[in-house]
Amino acid sequence: MTVLQIVFLVTGFVTLLAGVMVVASPKLVHAALWLIVSLAGVAVLFVLLNANFLAVVQVVVYIGAIAILIIFAVMLTRRVMADTGPTHNPSWWLALISALVLLGGLLALILQVPAFAQAGPTAQPAADSGLSDLGTALVDVNRFLLPFEVASVLLLAALIGAMAIARPADAAEEGGE
Repeated sequence: MTVLQIVFLVTGFVTLLAGVMVVASPKLVHAALWLIVSLAGVAVLFVLLNANFLAVVQVVVYIGAIAILIIFAVMLTRRVMADTGPTHNPSWWLALISALVLLGGLLALILQVPAFAQAGPTAQPAADSGLSDLGTALVDVNRFLLPFEVASVLLLAALIGAMAIARPADAAEEGGE
């Protein structure tokens, strides 16, 4: 086993563990911090796959913008999150069985694809061979321009919503009069 394979396995394990902790964390701030760890693990996996541009985009956009926006939104809400009782769902085992059945079905479908039956990649592509194609796709009207703009409007709406939630109650009443 090579060093890159060991780094890949450790990074994959840490990323999966952090993803589980995002869902299982009882505190929202802790879940946001686990999300940052998970997204950083994905950035490391991009570096291992020689997709350096996507790794930088992962760090700048996802860790630097979205995760920090979530943390700021949590910090701006001045509501005290009281304990409302146990959050344990008594039928968690049904969700586990459903997830395992779905995983099995997806693995069965993936293994039927002929490209996955090969032992491994035959040739290593150039590191930045698709960078100009990606740049063109992001500004092409027929490809990714609309989803890119919709995501920016969605982030703007989330920021405005966070400011509206964080606004003190007395200031909201003064503005309405």
